[in-house]
Amino acid sequence: MQAKLVGINGALRKSEFPIRQELTLGRDADNAVRLEDTWVSGHHCRIAEIEGKHILQDLESHAGTFVNGIPVKHRALSHGDEIAIGNSLFVFQEEKAARSPSGTVKMDDAEVADMQAVELRAEELRNLTPGGLAALEPSERMGRNLSALLRISRAIGSLRDEESLPWQLLGMIFDVVPAERGAILLTEENSEEVRAQVAWDRMRGPEHPVHVSQGVLRRVLRDGAPVWNSGSKENTPSRAFVCMPMSSNGRTFGVIYLESSDAVFTYADLELLAAIAGLGVVGIENARQFEKLKTENQRLQAEVSLTHDMVGRSGRMREVYQMVERVAASDSTVLICGESGTGKELAARAIHKNSARKEQVFVGLNCAALTETLLESELFGHEKGAFTSAVNQKKGYLEVAEGGTIFLDEIGELSPILQAKLLRVLQEREFVRVGGTRPIKIDVRFLAATNKDLQKAVKEEKFRGDLFHRLNVISLTLPPLRERVEDIRDLAEHFVARYAKKCNRSVTGISEEALACLRQYDWPGNIRELENAMERAVVIGNSEKILAEDLPEGLQDGQVCTPSAAAKYHDGIREYKRQMIVSALEQATGNITEAAKLLGVHANYLHRLMRNLELRPKMRKQTGA
Repeated sequence: MQAKLVGINGALRKSEFPIRQELTLGRDADNAVRLEDTWVSGHHCRIAEIEGKHILQDLESHAGTFVNGIPVKHRALSHGDEIAIGNSLFVFQEEKAARSPSGTVKMDDAEVADMQAVELRAEELRNLTPGGLAALEPSERMGRNLSALLRISRAIGSLRDEESLPWQLLGMIFDVVPAERGAILLTEENSEEVRAQVAWDRMRGPEHPVHVSQGVLRRVLRDGAPVWNSGSKENTPSRAFVCMPMSSNGRTFGVIYLESSDAVFTYADLELLAAIAGLGVVGIENARQFEKLKTENQRLQAEVSLTHDMVGRSGRMREVYQMVERVAASDSTVLICGESGTGKELAARAIHKNSARKEQVFVGLNCAALTETLLESELFGHEKGAFTSAVNQKKGYLEVAEGGTIFLDEIGELSPILQAKLLRVLQEREFVRVGGTRPIKIDVRFLAATNKDLQKAVKEEKFRGDLFHRLNVISLTLPPLRERVEDIRDLAEHFVARYAKKCNRSVTGISEEALACLRQYDWPGNIRELENAMERAVVIGNSEKILAEDLPEGLQDGQVCTPSAAAKYHDGIREYKRQMIVSALEQATGNITEAAKLLGVHANYLHRLMRNLELRPKMRKQTGA
């Protein structure tokens, strides 16, 4: 069975590769399909025809091969399967049953003489309105036309393939319009480039092309109005033709072109063709929407199959999920980079949970939390008597993680001595306990994280270059919160629900004013800072929703609270708040509840704000209390 790979994303998009006996894909030059991509192995995978089936086999690639979003080692392919290799995406297609040979469209540069542009208004298309149908005189041809429209509408309701729709339309058009030859051309969105075409010459056969004027095509696509020449008897030298746009809501999807040398196209034919074109557009939109939903469904299924505790639906986070899914299938070392508080440990746990080691232990060690001596003992373990307090033999984290994954957080804080020892472990997959002499072999996957620029540290000789390259086999960078603002609402609601349950409080959501404060803030502490802000809001709030006044003061001002911020600016904001509160209290004759209404805040928040701004002694002095 003939089959091929078609590139739909990546450097080889729109390329086609026929699969005969075998097709190899990889980065090396001897592959049939060469992918210059760092995520692709030298010999990544191959597709071979075995006993009538096309079998895909991953060749132990370091990043994995994915079919419909699922990592595979050996898989029998089916028509329509999507194959992801590195940053490239292909679709596997098997040749369908042979169709009758079709003609081709040949574009002519010459303009067609005696063109007449006709723009049909909705009220003129009486064939489509029930009142118009009732007013028509019965005739054999009209019955045939209505029957054709009914068949087309039924066919469109069942078609899900944009490729087969034009063929059905063209055949039904020939049943009701006296055309000798015809073509349907579908264009790219917002472009005059033809993406698909079908054509047929009924008189001379499929080997003869159907000629379409470039000028006519451009005019119809530009104006969205049909161009036609009726071929009336008074104008016998000119051929009859009609070029009808297939348009909807100001968008043109393509054209229907019909031509005849002997027959005459009437205005009724034009009306009928406009009705068919309208039905055809509905079918095309449905087919394209179905294809989009199918693709989105495959993407969502792939995301659902990915086990993780991360929150976010932004484009940046989808890229992170896709990368986690790809790297999880291998045992390669991954260096996770990103600012403090971006969720690097969650990403590491997601890689472990989706790997073949998921049933084994995940061990995390913060390299910045311990002194050099303690860290060495915790990592490698020690023998009895290795130092004063070593009263027993102790296994280190490397031994505890046997068969599983070890996560080294803040790897940039390792001392030069420990960097050298860790390098040996990564190279030899063995280590020696502190105070020991016997090397211990290990089977562990290494994940590391840092918020430092290790490449810069290598240049400044603060981090070993050879260790950096051992760790940086695959790099995954988590975006800061300020670059994924669309995720703030989901994250905030997630933390509110968590702490409301923990504090036994009923919180139904977050007010729009509070969300506006969250979105305009720069979040230098990233997700960790957002979590702390939501915990505070749940604890001190007393309404069913999180209000703006429940947030930290820095968030309400929309400013980043950093030590380098200008003190004069904050002093000015503080004084302005004091003046507003004093003015409101004077108008309310000292009634705090009324003053809070004037200011548009909750009375409890006003009490708290007055205390923070040290306004209570001043107000007591003014009122003589």
